[in-house]
Amino acid sequence: MDSGITINRPPRDGNMAFIKSPDGISIELLQKGPALEKAEPWASMENTGTW
Repeated sequence: MDSGITINRPPRDGNMAFIKSPDGISIELLQKGPALEKAEPWASMENTGTW
């Protein structure tokens, strides 16, 4: 986020997130292996924007 990346859908489930790069490209990030434990700040972060 400090580098200008927008987190449109945080990884609340510990498995998947959607981000948007500073140049407007939407990227889906997937966790390799089992889902991670729910943790802050992701657990309470709302979805933003579109992806």
